[in-house]
Amino acid sequence: MSNEWWIYVIGFTAQAFFSARILIQWILSERAKRVVSPVTYWVCSIAGSWLLFIYGWLRDDFAIILGQSVSYYIYLWNLHLKGAWRTAAARYVALPVLILTPIAVFCAIGNNAAEFFSTFISNDEVPLWLLIFGSSGQVIFTLRFVYQWYVSVKLHRSVMPAGFWALSLLGSGMIVLYGIIRHDPVLILGQSVGFVAYIRNLLIGKKEKQQR
Repeated sequence: MSNEWWIYVIGFTAQAFFSARILIQWILSERAKRVVSPVTYWVCSIAGSWLLFIYGWLRDDFAIILGQSVSYYIYLWNLHLKGAWRTAAARYVALPVLILTPIAVFCAIGNNAAEFFSTFISNDEVPLWLLIFGSSGQVIFTLRFVYQWYVSVKLHRSVMPAGFWALSLLGSGMIVLYGIIRHDPVLILGQSVGFVAYIRNLLIGKKEKQQR
């Protein structure tokens, strides 16, 4: 643990961004009396995802990497809808770095596939059944953003529908259990924070729908 403290710092910093996005979105939704999709939510999302991607790599945890691989680019897409890339610095510096970072990591994996499967898939610390369970939780948690993207495309604006929050509850519950089994405080703390906000957003969305 003493040699890995800096890895956990990266992980907890990532989860701090994720927790901040939940609190900000929740507070703004309470104020607006409807479920909102603020640009700050997506900024915190991409920052946390970038860091958690690195954390998963350093922890030899394929489930974490898998969980970030799809939602990462959906965060970027939502930021595009929000007009976050209007400045030259954002468009020509930040955006290329954000886009290319996961690609570079997967290219590195591809260049040494044998070591990748040995380290990640055949990790002695993570039995196959647990890897499948953890990966399933991450897939469900990621699917919430695929669903959010699908609905937003149909409406031509960034929205956060009820299905997004329902999938959030299911996926985060599985990830918390995975984290408990793996004795991973980053996953346990990071995913537990969102439970109340997920339920509250479902209630706000239901009330908003009834008032229409």
